[in-house]
Amino acid sequence: MAQISARTAKWAKWAVVPAALLVSGFVVSQASYSAFTSTTANPANNWSAGTVKLDNDAATALFTATNLKPGSTGFKCITVTSSGSLASAVKLYATAPATSNALSSSIDLTITQGNGAGADCTSFTPLATGSSVYSGTLAALSTANTNFANGLPTWAPTGAASEARTFKITYTLNAAAPDSTQGGTASVGFTWEAQNS
Repeated sequence: MAQISARTAKWAKWAVVPAALLVSGFVVSQASYSAFTSTTANPANNWSAGTVKLDNDAATALFTATNLKPGSTGFKCITVTSSGSLASAVKLYATAPATSNALSSSIDLTITQGNGAGADCTSFTPLATGSSVYSGTLAALSTANTNFANGLPTWAPTGAASEARTFKITYTLNAAAPDSTQGGTASVGFTWEAQNS
């Protein structure tokens, strides 16, 4: 039994040598192998969304006109500023219209765009071309122009820098307003909306 063990040990000893040579040869062959390589990288890509942004200089309603009679008139100016980074189209439309005694049908409205500042329109200058935005009754505006899709085109900011437009809104209670409009009321919101182009 001891002889078999010695013989087995001797045989195992010699068997290890070829295995070790085989492993070391594999390691050497891997270490001595070299390859040509080339890489190219495009570093840190980033994305950020542009903006479409409008503000106006009026903190409250432009008009709170009372005791109107046929022929009564008035006007105010409002400046709308685009400070977004994208080119856009700006449209004007009416929101939340309400009327009683059909008064809105007898209020004539004109909206003109230009330059200048101040609600009293003292520095307002109409654009040389394209100054007329709307001319008609308040009722017609409130019915036909109620969202961006059917809104009144005003201007197209480029997005390259802050841009402003001033709008002069003039109302007149039609001289032919019927007696039925007495005591009537009318209200509407003016909304300017920009959508990137």
